[in-house]
Amino acid sequence: MTAQQLTNKLTELRSLPAETEVVEFKEAKNDFHFDRLGKYFSALCNEANLKSKDAAWLVFGVENARRNIVGSNYRSESRPALDSLKSEIANKTTNRITLIEIHELNLPEGRVVMFEIPPAPRGLPISWEGHYFGRDGEDLVPLNLEEIERIRKQATQVDWSACICDGATISDLDVSAIGKAKENFKVKNPNLLPQVDKWNDTTFLNKAKITINGKITRSAILLLGLPESEHYISPAVARITWVLKDKDNKEKDYQHFTCPFILAIDQVFAKIRNLKYRYIKDGTLFPEEVDQYEPYNIKEALSNCIAHQDYALAGKINVVEREDGYLLFTNLGSFLPGSIENVIQADAPSEHYRNHFLSQAMVNLNMIDTIGSGIKRMFNFQRQRYFPMPDYDFAQNKVKVSLIGKLLDLDYARVLARNPELSLEEIILLDKVQKKQDLIEEEIFHLREKGLVEGRKPNFHISAIVAEKTDQRADYIKNRGLKDEHYKDLVLEFIGKYGSASKEEIDKLLLDILPKILDTKQKGNKVRNLVYAMSKRDKTIKNLGTKRKPIWKRKS
Repeated sequence: MTAQQLTNKLTELRSLPAETEVVEFKEAKNDFHFDRLGKYFSALCNEANLKSKDAAWLVFGVENARRNIVGSNYRSESRPALDSLKSEIANKTTNRITLIEIHELNLPEGRVVMFEIPPAPRGLPISWEGHYFGRDGEDLVPLNLEEIERIRKQATQVDWSACICDGATISDLDVSAIGKAKENFKVKNPNLLPQVDKWNDTTFLNKAKITINGKITRSAILLLGLPESEHYISPAVARITWVLKDKDNKEKDYQHFTCPFILAIDQVFAKIRNLKYRYIKDGTLFPEEVDQYEPYNIKEALSNCIAHQDYALAGKINVVEREDGYLLFTNLGSFLPGSIENVIQADAPSEHYRNHFLSQAMVNLNMIDTIGSGIKRMFNFQRQRYFPMPDYDFAQNKVKVSLIGKLLDLDYARVLARNPELSLEEIILLDKVQKKQDLIEEEIFHLREKGLVEGRKPNFHISAIVAEKTDQRADYIKNRGLKDEHYKDLVLEFIGKYGSASKEEIDKLLLDILPKILDTKQKGNKVRNLVYAMSKRDKTIKNLGTKRKPIWKRKS
């Protein structure tokens, strides 16, 4: 870098709102502990890799608080003394790696030393004396195991979507698809409108990062390729299958779609029978009529399948539509963020993609948001209409996303309507309750602490507090149930009036009034336990029939 370029860079770094994981300022007026310098080198190398930065910076001679230049005399006796740091640091780092660049600026305010630190090489986290370091905001901390593994895994990672298709030319791309791509690009980049129309197709494809120096990538074939160009990505396939099933899961219709995917998304969307759904919104007598599925959610789910499919597994993307209000999207490959909770709670997009080149091209063409923000919007669209949250299943090295286009539980919908202050995370937990899905102990603790649920695992129901706020007091009692003594008194009253009671008569008496949160099997078990307690522990009734056909009478 020239002196002017370095001065500009220093101005840029000093103007940052706060120190980041990849920028650190130190006064270092006279000296700086060598061991600490090595730890910073390890941390900044690793963070530059994890944050996908071209370099990290350690700056001596600038105070941290107000970014004033105070000047540093660190190794100012000679330039060789400064340059010798490279070999001194290398002696204590992983594989003696150090590509550090050391710059000096002699400014009117004082001397500034700028260490330009490259990212750790792919697959090789950088240690200092055998220990790996990272940053937590401004703090120097040990690099955690998950971050170490993320860097190590890069050694075996090849971006399938960025590979060049030998022999393919721009004539293998669909003209209509290129036109659609340009229109989308203009929407995404309105500031480039005057230039886009002047670009020829080759220039546009390079600028949109779909091709590389005019060469056709696998991403270009997937998004813009003619159907007959699919062979360029073999053994991978460019295939989306839409299937329509009835409520009994029997297939009624299907259709296959291939590249160009930029057009196929709209074609698949047109096949989905997005019917109108009517329901009474809480607090009004007028019915609300909405599409079963928010159009954004359909296109986002399908586009995510395209962007994050593991094409090396040579499988297709499936979209299954059920007539009873369910949509299922499936793509092959693990879910790299690990869990939906990680995505919902994250304040920034994921830093790791399976098909980075393809994902970036789709962002440029306004086909997807960066991963995380689009998924969060899907959850919020479901929340706005009080519908169940999207379901994600990551079993068997697949990602399955289910969208539900109807109300499942009116109680759940009322809770959302009357409690707009609930966080999205809390709504997701309540959604698990309405779907009778398992909750981990931390989730149960949170819902109980907030007073949102009661009951015993796995039969949770809305709490008395929520019931009071949402006018569901009757539903609360039905879910909670009555005390066991009440049911026992009913049995005794029946026997007192009619002389005896068979198993069938006791079932008919109690099953309908047991908590509605219990399923049929659980209700049967509840009745058996009550009768057992009355005969063995309370000793209020006795069996005068057989074990298979009991006849219960009161004990004298």
